[in-house]
Amino acid sequence: MVDPQQSTLSVARQCQLLHIHRSSFYYRPKPVTGEDLELMRLIDEQYLKTPTWGSRSMRNHLRRLGYTINRKRVQRLMRLMGLEAIYPKPKTSRPHPEHKIYPYLLRDLRIERANQVWAADITYIPMSRGFLYLVAVMDWHSRKVLSWRLSNTMEADFCVEALEEAIGRYGRPEIFNTDQGAQFTSDAFTKVLKDNDIAISMDGRGRVQDNIFIERLWWTLKHHYLYLISFADGSELRTGLRDWFHFYNRERFHQALDNRTPDEVFYGLPHPLVEAA
Repeated sequence: MVDPQQSTLSVARQCQLLHIHRSSFYYRPKPVTGEDLELMRLIDEQYLKTPTWGSRSMRNHLRRLGYTINRKRVQRLMRLMGLEAIYPKPKTSRPHPEHKIYPYLLRDLRIERANQVWAADITYIPMSRGFLYLVAVMDWHSRKVLSWRLSNTMEADFCVEALEEAIGRYGRPEIFNTDQGAQFTSDAFTKVLKDNDIAISMDGRGRVQDNIFIERLWWTLKHHYLYLISFADGSELRTGLRDWFHFYNRERFHQALDNRTPDEVFYGLPHPLVEAA
């Protein structure tokens, strides 16, 4: 697809025309063994149930399943997946000096309308051969998924693209909430928020409840869809996710939304059951 020997178009321009990240072209991933992929899938499934489990508990869980594995290997796999145990921790770590951490703005805030608060998060997605990372931007009031992107690296580019698409399609929110991940604290990501006059909110470190709605989205996506299907490659996964998010936004009603769909709440449509009555 991209020809580095092309004399008339630079690699950067070719990547732009093909809608792929330049970093993806240069990235050369190390092969992941089939056994590691299976272990990562098991870790991912268990993490959704017990996000407070660290590498020790996860090692013990895998050993109970019959795998001979040490903690060092579990730590390596969890780092690769971007997973970290969720629990209150002492303030022993310091953020990157160039990455500002913003306060959490949603505590005791009453969220009553669409585009009041948006949130974003990244999750690991297993495939038959390999894995990708998925970022999604969600409107908190309606639970509508506004945009999403897949990437084979954890760089900030794909998060920035998802954010820019959501703003381009739906306008801007008043507040944008994320965790303290490097992708979201990066200058590239926060610049988009500042340029659009969006207040920046970040979860307290180790507090999964601060972004609970998007965590529920990951649980639903994986247990109701991804774990039931084996995707051969990124193309199949991308097509499958496009269909699922279409279903999630337009057809999947939520009890918490009075049995309405995210689209119905986001656009302020009449309740279909009331209309039918």
